[in-house]
Amino acid sequence: MAGYKGHLTGAVVVTGLYLAGLAAVFAVDEAYRQFSEMEMVGWAAVLMGIGLMFGLWPDVDTNSKGQNIFYWLFFLTDVALIGGRHFREAAYLGLFCILPVIGKHRGWTHSKWAMLVVPAPLVLVPMLLFPDQEPLAGLPFYGAAVAGYFSHLLMDGLIVPLPWKKRRSGWSR
Repeated sequence: MAGYKGHLTGAVVVTGLYLAGLAAVFAVDEAYRQFSEMEMVGWAAVLMGIGLMFGLWPDVDTNSKGQNIFYWLFFLTDVALIGGRHFREAAYLGLFCILPVIGKHRGWTHSKWAMLVVPAPLVLVPMLLFPDQEPLAGLPFYGAAVAGYFSHLLMDGLIVPLPWKKRRSGWSR
């Protein structure tokens, strides 16, 4: 099991590979020309940030750096929602926030299905809030999140058994 520094390193590598693939796709039809150099750097930084955050996300179910970061973000977001009198949204955020801690460590947050489902709002929310816009505008963000999440599961030896990882009995994913 990697520590948070190992997970961040893994997320940088895997998300970097994802960004390289995304750049290659954009280069095929020169779609990158729609962005200035500053925008390309900015979008790459945002996507890398998302990859790093989701590289730490699965450990939100235990006392960890990832948990500290996410719960501070959740707290600040909840305060802003309450301050803006968005009580329903604040309640849903609170409900969402307790889900990881009511499970066991390396439970559902370390599953392959969670790797695909947890980042799904990055695609679904823009589709729902801005139906007139490009329907898959959130797809690059989703991809970065899945890349980061994948890196965490990979570093923990849950995707491909790593030779230096000892599998725990009873863990069959």
